[in-house]
Amino acid sequence: MKINPFLITFCAIPFLGFTQAEEVERQILACVGDSITQGVGAKRGQSWPAQAQKVLGKKWQVKNFGLSGTTLMNSGNKPYQKSQQFKDALSSNPDVVVIMLGTNDTKPVNWRHSAKDYEADYRDLISDFQKIASKPRIYLCLPPYIAKKGRWGINNEDTKAQIPIIKKIAKNLKLGIIDVYAALEGQDDLIPDTVHPSTGGATLIAKAVTATLAAK
Repeated sequence: MKINPFLITFCAIPFLGFTQAEEVERQILACVGDSITQGVGAKRGQSWPAQAQKVLGKKWQVKNFGLSGTTLMNSGNKPYQKSQQFKDALSSNPDVVVIMLGTNDTKPVNWRHSAKDYEADYRDLISDFQKIASKPRIYLCLPPYIAKKGRWGINNEDTKAQIPIIKKIAKNLKLGIIDVYAALEGQDDLIPDTVHPSTGGATLIAKAVTATLAAK
């Protein structure tokens, strides 16, 4: 039996349209951060963005732009804004951006010399995301709790010092806040090296993020 090629084309068009429409509906979540976002400390494929993807489902596309060792401050030893991940995050045209930076800024080489730059550089980072065409909703994470005495110079005292600054920025710019600090506080057993949450710790971060997004 001969099959009419016109009939095949005609039948395929609606299906193609459905597929494209389905893709358009997916919201892009850009996860901006350091090694904790990248997934260091968690099992392979179990970073908090990967776990958030499982919770959010097919209507979301969660993209991980975490880069180990990066600082929020441009005067830091490894500024996030100078990374390829930052450029990729901007070009992803996200619908939502979640920023979790500041942990590496607490290292003495960074915080004790340039803490004054933290607020200005945070506002600068936010401004770059506000300028992109997708006009994303932006959420600022209160930085992760550091267990015990910390490590590599990263410490909880200076982590806590960032919290009022972040809250001030969020209030002034009318941005959302995700309290990652509270999600991990006291969970020392889930932060084996005192800085990087384990898979279980990443689960707590993912829950904090997805719960905040679901509430909006």
